[in-house]
Parts: sequence; structure tokens; C-alpha cells
Amino acid sequence: VQLQASGGGLVQAGGSLRLSCAASGSIRSNNVMGWYRQAPGKQRELVAEITSGGRPTYVDSVKGRFSISRDNAKNTVTLQMNSLKLEDTGVYYCSYSVRAITNWGQGTLVTVSS
Repeated sequence: VQLQASGGGLVQAGGSLRLSCAASGSIRSNNVMGWYRQAPGKQRELVAEITSGGRPTYVDSVKGRFSISRDNAKNTVTLQMNSLKLEDTGVYYCSYSVRAITNWGQGTLVTVSS
């Protein structure tokens, strides 16, 4: 499975960005797609993910600010990020998981400035 992410960039604190990711290849019907991020000097962490059935999960720090959605017909996942904070800065990676196997996108940089 190949993942193509887009939508990162520079935004002021309080602003919004939308990340999109398209999966291609051998897509399984039961999968989980999501977004992870890696801030400078920190480990990669889960931001949000969503099952093929539409059930989302969010890390506590983004609840109420970020919204994840997907289009199963197009094999895409979108992360709408609102009220962005400085600590949201990092490289965001799209993920596609089936059971214990995860595929990663190339990463897109999100920079939140004051």
C-alpha cells in the first residue's frame, strides 16, 4: 500500500490546516487509517485514527480541535486541524494499518508560529 499525503504548511497559532492522504495499492476492507506526528526531539505519536467503520480515536491533546474523517470509496483520510497550537508543530505521517502491519506516508511538515 502506498500513501500520498498533502496539506502541510506554515500557520499562525489559532489557525487551521487540513491534511489529506490517499491510499493506493492492495487495500483491505478492514483497515485503520490515521495520522501520527513527530515533533523535533520527540518520538512519533498517534494524533488520530479512524477505522474503516468510521470510529475515530484522538490523542487527548487534540480532542475538540482536530477532526478525522475518511472516504472509503476513495481510500482517503482527512485531518482537519483547528485552533492550532505551537505544540502541534511537527512532521505528520499518514498511516494505514491492517492488524499489526502499518504502512507510512512520506510525512508532511506542519509549522505553527506565534
